[in-house]
Amino acid sequence: MTAKLIYCYDPMCSWCWGFKPTWYELRTLLAPLVEQQKLEIHYLLGGLAPDSDQPMPPEMQTKLQGVWQQISAHLGTEFNHAFWQECQPRRSTYPACRACLVAREAGLEEKMITEIQQAYYLKAQNPSDIDTLAQCAENIGLNKAEFIDAIAQVQQTQSLEKELAQARQLQLNSFPSLGLIVGNRIAHIELDYKSAKNMLQTIELGMRQLSGEGE
Repeated sequence: MTAKLIYCYDPMCSWCWGFKPTWYELRTLLAPLVEQQKLEIHYLLGGLAPDSDQPMPPEMQTKLQGVWQQISAHLGTEFNHAFWQECQPRRSTYPACRACLVAREAGLEEKMITEIQQAYYLKAQNPSDIDTLAQCAENIGLNKAEFIDAIAQVQQTQSLEKELAQARQLQLNSFPSLGLIVGNRIAHIELDYKSAKNMLQTIELGMRQLSGEGE
């Protein structure tokens, strides 16, 4: 039975940005299991903050700036703190999540995640704004006008909300998070932001336990 590893994320989650190098290393370590068809890797959107046109409250801005500094100190992650002076922050990540859904349909989800993260964390651009997301879409080879139509369609059909409900059902309530599924059994994988090898061992053990080996 093929196991599934679910990576639950939000493209505007700063801890997801910090986790990115280790996640990519883990993907490389898991490649043999994927090639042997013992494991599938799936992305699932978590959705940090719903749609809002309201400016982010000053206390929330201060809190998030502190989180960026904490991640940078802990993991060495690069952040462009000019974002907080050059942009009008909004506590709204759903538009960026919808952009990832549109890109997924074109097989470009990972590229869209990277574009959004780089725009946000390195270029001091605001992915809560459709103009920023449309530029990200164009950067990965999507047509701007078609992308804007597609993201409106995703909002109309509530495709994101359905995916968020799936994440909640799997109890993947923090971002990033990893869930390992075998059959109808799930194990939540403890994240190690500094060691992909530790997570590999946890996943391999989880695959054996969930499949009933040794029981």
